[in-house]
Amino acid sequence: MNSITSHELAQLQTEGQALTLLDVRRDKARQSDGTQIAHAQWQDPALWLEWKDQIPKDLPVVLYCAHGREISQGLTTALQVMGLNALFLEGGIAAWYAESLATEAVA
Repeated sequence: MNSITSHELAQLQTEGQALTLLDVRRDKARQSDGTQIAHAQWQDPALWLEWKDQIPKDLPVVLYCAHGREISQGLTTALQVMGLNALFLEGGIAAWYAESLATEAVA
């Protein structure tokens, strides 16, 4: 399985599960939205070759984009090929918002 639901991710966060959460939305979409999932780190999807080696390999990594389609799914596949335990958030941040889960302001 290479995906995770909003409910499953929220449960992992509640349990204090160590993971890397990456917001890989395009910067324009991220800035116009103004919020992100709590504790997420933004990484520019266009520059993934520059940041891919900085992701801890000993933790699961969850990636999300706006709707959980091309960007997060493509990067998840690429990171899995590199040997990381990578998952994409089904439905992206839109699904997260639909369940009224925790967000924070974009820094």
